[in-house]
Formats: sequence, structure tokens, C-alpha cells
Amino acid sequence: MADLTRTEAAVLDAVDEAAAVDLLCRLVAVPSVGGTAAEGEVQSLVAGELDALGCDVDRWAIDLAAAATAPDAPGQEVQREEAWGVVGTLPGDGDPALVLCGHSDVVPTGDRTLWAGDPFTPRLAGGAVHGRGTCDMKGGLVSALAALAAVRAAGVRLRRPVAVHSVVGEEDGGLGAWATLARGHRGDACVIPEPTDGAVVTAAAGALTFRLEVTGAAAHAAMRDRGVSAVELFADVHADLRAFEAERQRTADPRFTGERYPFGLSIGTVRAGEWASTVPDRLVAEGRYGVRLGEPVGDARAAFEGRVAAFCAGHPWLAAHPVQVSWAGGAFASGELPPGSALLGEVRAAVVDAGGPPPPERAVAAGTDLRLYAAAGVPALHLGPGDLHLAHGPAERVPVAEVTAVARALALLTLRRCGVA
Repeated sequence: MADLTRTEAAVLDAVDEAAAVDLLCRLVAVPSVGGTAAEGEVQSLVAGELDALGCDVDRWAIDLAAAATAPDAPGQEVQREEAWGVVGTLPGDGDPALVLCGHSDVVPTGDRTLWAGDPFTPRLAGGAVHGRGTCDMKGGLVSALAALAAVRAAGVRLRRPVAVHSVVGEEDGGLGAWATLARGHRGDACVIPEPTDGAVVTAAAGALTFRLEVTGAAAHAAMRDRGVSAVELFADVHADLRAFEAERQRTADPRFTGERYPFGLSIGTVRAGEWASTVPDRLVAEGRYGVRLGEPVGDARAAFEGRVAAFCAGHPWLAAHPVQVSWAGGAFASGELPPGSALLGEVRAAVVDAGGPPPPERAVAAGTDLRLYAAAGVPALHLGPGDLHLAHGPAERVPVAEVTAVARALALLTLRRCGVA
């Protein structure tokens, strides 16, 4: 650990692990699945925490009509009747020198019988808090809040502000971060405490949601040769898309070390047929398609559409009945920290000086809010507790020690970027 100033040491000592665990459990107990009323409930809880810390709190109803029509809106994959933005700012002079952004929405639980307990009844076991959203990313949001709490507990007044952006809709496109930036909330730099498993993530691939409609010809199943099965056609199309996926992984950025599919293509849903004894004449498949670093979304879509069209053109049936491609739901562009940004070195130094090992630099294959801040001219990266490979699954958990370690690093970074009044 490097030599710390008296103020830095006091703030690190003020990081309260027990209070962080208590807050994390309270957040996880709110089932804030995207599109449910609990998204607003958890945002109210976070707003209350920020208010208690002495922050200036901006809480507003997001204009969903504008989000549905604005040309730069990121799209949504769930229906919402309301959505709330929350920003808390510890005061200082000028604009925030640092933004800490975390999302409070979570994905559905899936088959609950696969969980060791109720996904929304947080439990502490093996040094980790278990439950839906612990890793992705209420643990990271708590790290950010714990960092601010330590600054306040140590009696420090900041020269420049630090802000916490608590956002919803990250899992299905980035509605909350988009609305927060559109409202004018900015900063000199942003750290998003998504789970990074001890690394600093400086780049995130994009992701697009696609829809394929395959047309066959119906016939009695006893004479299936008289028909054309949309299921069998889709199998051919899917095989070619797998080859397309493999081609797009070549020459991936070395920061994706360990990721087999940095720009993966996955089929998520398939619906076909209406009757078991009829050759299905229609199939609809929806999936996720990875966008390469630096690849414009329009170019990524054109490459996908071109591949499907080329395959259909060489197929005996699909040449006359081509697969229809459409795009819906969230649209995640790729994003990365500008090369040479001082933020990477500052974050690494804060991790080490707070007592952690030097973090490697990585990229993540998932679409995140990083790209929205980057597009707004705010240098951004990820540093957060937990392992993203556990997210969205029934074994989701976050180690308590990592929540605390990230809180300490963020507290130190806050002091150094914002300064002491």
C-alpha cells in the first residue's frame, strides 16, 4: 500500500462493511425486474440513501414517450408504465469531477427451482451475498454508495462534486443512463461498478436484438415431403449464422483474453408451427448479435442482413422465399475508454493504494452503459465486485470482500479526482 495522506487513510478506515452488506440485502429484497413497478421502488430506496448522505438529489419521472421516439434513444425490450431517474451529488464547486453510475434493474429469475433459495431473499453464505442482482449489479451500486458514505463519515468536504447516477433499464437497452445524460447530468469521468472480477474493463462490445421470420409450406405430416418445413429451413440458416459468428471473432482485441465469443451470436427464442401433425410453414426466431469494437451499429446490421440475404440467394427454396430480418428491442453500440485517458492509471493506482492487487485491463463481451457515457464525451470504464459469468444465472452472488474492496478504491479515487476543500 502506498503512503496515504491522513485524510485518505481516514476515509479508507470509514468504509463500513456491515452497513454495505445491510444495504445490499435491502436492495436485493426489492424484486426490481425490468418493466415492473419494483424498478421505481428500488430507485426510491436509493434516492433515500443518497438523501441521508447529504447529497443533492434529483429524482424525476423519465419521459417514456420521448424515449420511444428520440432518434438517439437506445430502445427497450420490456413494456413500462413508468420509469424513474435518480442522481445524487455530494456538493462542491463546479461540475462533478467523477460520476459513479450503477443500474438497479435486474433480469428475471428463470426457473426458481434451480435456485438454492428464494432469489429475492438475500442470504449470506461462504463470504458472499446470494440472490438475484447481487452481482449484476446491486453489489457495485452499493460499493459506490459505501464510498460516498465513507467520505461523509470521515468529515471530508470535497472541492469538486462527485455524483452517483442510479439508473434503470440497463438490462434491456440503457434507458436510464440515456435519460440521465439527456437531462444534462455529466462529469469529467465515469466509473461504472459492473462486475469485473478484479480487472479494470476499458471496452465493451455492442449487442443488437434481431428477429428472423422463415416461411415454408404446410402439408400433412404423414406426407411431409409435400411441404417445406420452416424448422428445417431455419436449421440451415442457423448453421450459416454459426459460421458467420466464427468469422467475426477473428482478430478480436487482445483485451478480450479468455472470451471465446467476444462478439457472440445467440438464438434466444424460437416459435414455429400450430399443430403437431402439420409441417410448419412459419418460424420466428429472435436472438442477440454482437457488435465489434468500433463498428458502427448500422454497419453491423448491414453485415448481418447481407449474410442472411446471400445465404437465401443460394438456397433452392429461400431464394424465392427469403428470410425476413428485422431489429427490435435494445440497441447497444460498442464503447471504450479513449486511448491514453488518465482515468485508467488513476483507477489502477486507487485499487493498489487501497490495498488490492494491480488490476489487469480487460474488455467485456456484453453491451453496457459505458458506450452511452463514451458517446456523450465522458471517459468511462468498469471496476466492480463480482464475476459477470455468474450474472443472469441461479448461482448469482457477490463476495462481501470485493464489495468492500471496490468501495475503498472508489472512495480513494473520489478524494483524488474531486480534491479536498
